[in-house]
Amino acid sequence: MNIQKNISLKPYNTFGIDAIASDFFSATSIDELREVLSKNKDVFILSGGSNILLINNINKLTLLVALKGVSVIKETKKHVYVKANAGENWHEFVLWCIENNFGGLENLSLIPGNVGTSPMQNIGAYGVEIKDTFHKLEAIGIATGKLHSFSNSDCDFGYRNSVFKNELKGKYIITSVVFKLTKEKHKLNYSYGAIQSELEKRAIDKPTIKDISDVVIDIRNSKLPNPKEIGNSGSFFKNPVISKEAFQKLQEKHPNIPFYEVKVSKDSSSMSSRAKSRGKTTNSFKVPAGWLIEQCGFKGKRFGDAGVHKNQALVLVNYGNATGKEIYNLAQKIQQTVKNTFDISLDIEVNVI
Repeated sequence: MNIQKNISLKPYNTFGIDAIASDFFSATSIDELREVLSKNKDVFILSGGSNILLINNINKLTLLVALKGVSVIKETKKHVYVKANAGENWHEFVLWCIENNFGGLENLSLIPGNVGTSPMQNIGAYGVEIKDTFHKLEAIGIATGKLHSFSNSDCDFGYRNSVFKNELKGKYIITSVVFKLTKEKHKLNYSYGAIQSELEKRAIDKPTIKDISDVVIDIRNSKLPNPKEIGNSGSFFKNPVISKEAFQKLQEKHPNIPFYEVKVSKDSSSMSSRAKSRGKTTNSFKVPAGWLIEQCGFKGKRFGDAGVHKNQALVLVNYGNATGKEIYNLAQKIQQTVKNTFDISLDIEVNVI
């Protein structure tokens, strides 16, 4: 087992933060995971590095989950069950599904990161979330080395949330994910965001899953920076969900404010889906965090090598040599300004380490 010493994590996180791992190991099989966990229980798990901001060096074993492989494990007349190992690149996996005419993930094209982290965040875009096609996952217990299976309900998916970010945080390493995808009569979702208008521009009235994917890729490329060119982690903040009363007051001052009406628990707009199912729901409103940040004057602003992207205020960027702390300080400044201006609290979506 080749454990490396004092390794820069700059190539392993999309922000391009030059944090140092005191110890580093890349696991390419479950056996290797079990072996390293038998000797190291306190580990920092690293997958695609697309949803983290490193503000400190990692003074323990950094374990890179590099399990590869995609396979069809079951088929019915209408559906196919596809298993992807945790180390597979998410976007490449989505393209593989589209090439095979497997529908359900096309709206999630070009999201950075690996398959293994997709359920943790319940990643979503353009009206679709992982939970919509998720069937099950397998994960290895860090304390026991045993492999466990988790169903959709076990994962307790919420908005950019799951059980692995809450009560099971730091207890399991996801090794593979199985998705239930359509083989025919795909249920297309293109009413959200700019997808419909882009299809109309292309004179496409009967889109395929590839058409949806192509449009999503073009939209994301036009709005979001490529992490290979400018360090970033995609959307840095969650879109806040506020009460009907708070939204109406906000709309009086800002008649052109964009919004999406949603149903959430009366108790908390950010609680998990399981908790929501136990309580009453009410109409609330999701307000784009990018719009709030832009109204506060941050869009396109640069503070040294830390900045806010010129095309999408929801994205914080590293122009070269920003430290994680500099990015985080900018995030806190944005949070405070939005709070002072709109009386809305912005929650950070990325994991700050």
